[in-house]
Amino acid sequence: MILPKNIVIVEDEVITQRYLQDILSQYDITVSACFDNAKDTLEHLRDVPCDLLLMDINIRGAMDGIQLAREILRTATLPIVFITAHNDDDTLEELLELAPYGFIGKPFSSKDVLVTLKIAYKRYLTHVASFTIKEKEVVDIVINKTYRYAKQTGELYENDIRVKLNHKQRTLLSVLASHPNHPVSYDLLISEIWESDTIADSALRTLVYSLRKLLPELPIVSQSKIGYMLATEG
Repeated sequence: MILPKNIVIVEDEVITQRYLQDILSQYDITVSACFDNAKDTLEHLRDVPCDLLLMDINIRGAMDGIQLAREILRTATLPIVFITAHNDDDTLEELLELAPYGFIGKPFSSKDVLVTLKIAYKRYLTHVASFTIKEKEVVDIVINKTYRYAKQTGELYENDIRVKLNHKQRTLLSVLASHPNHPVSYDLLISEIWESDTIADSALRTLVYSLRKLLPELPIVSQSKIGYMLATEG
């Protein structure tokens, strides 16, 4: 299943923090930091790995979770799942203004957390991918002296001769070409290439290997613990 690898928890109840950590550890999710107030979150969030924020609405300090989320989203693109014991209309209306990726009502179970995170993170990856496709310019990418990628048709050319690729190879190259010279996360690549959630860890490595074997001079660069990058010259 596709789940975030690193989560930051913003929650002022220590018992709830520990409960969430216990739940997330069952799914090999790392809790990279826990905060109980907005000040510490804003000060340290950029220094820790974060694929998703689990944020309580009621936290310590003058700024609540909704206000904190607004501040974070001013400068960062992160999926936020809210935790709340309140379901009154005013609170829900404030939440909806932020277009959150999900929310978990207290009290919650391990299954509530898993299902919400799974849906929220997949929505986030889909949103990022669709936004990139809409924003990219329809121009050819000069990868190097040998290879050229035509964005409009999604075709790769080797010395101006079209290269025959299978569907998964084409999709992999398309996603990488949407972010030239920038690493693309394993999760985003897997989400775009495979429809199923049950993918072996080695599947992506095997696919990249097949493309490298077919096209030895195609510069697909491994970024340790992050993903893969298409290095280009133009």
